[in-house]
Amino acid sequence: QVQLVESGGGLVQAGGSLSVSCAASGRALSSYAMGWFRQAPGKEREFVAADSWNGASTFYGDSVKGRFTISRDNAKNTVFLQMNSLKPEDTAVYYCAARRFRGDYASRYYVRQSEYEYWGQGTQVTVSS
Repeated sequence: QVQLVESGGGLVQAGGSLSVSCAASGRALSSYAMGWFRQAPGKEREFVAADSWNGASTFYGDSVKGRFTISRDNAKNTVFLQMNSLKPEDTAVYYCAARRFRGDYASRYYVRQSEYEYWGQGTQVTVSS
């Protein structure tokens, strides 16, 4: 079982950048497909970005496409979400999630919350106008 801990959240002005991290322990992240989700106050949790198990495929939600980048460093057992050109509507708690590779499609990414087995506790990102 893998444990996930997010960090790097904070307060940033609109137009600025921020990088949040998701550190894994217990298992190697190289065995997992990864995703980032976010939940704003009063709203449902939504998909942000996904990375396939082998890192060959990434996918982004429409609202962050072209501004956010998901990446991973398997040697550091860490996944990153680089966020540029931030907007006040990006304010949310950001969660990372992991899905264990089951020997199916190594290049497949996952966008549904139900497809992920493990979740972190989240990190708050606040973008001021």
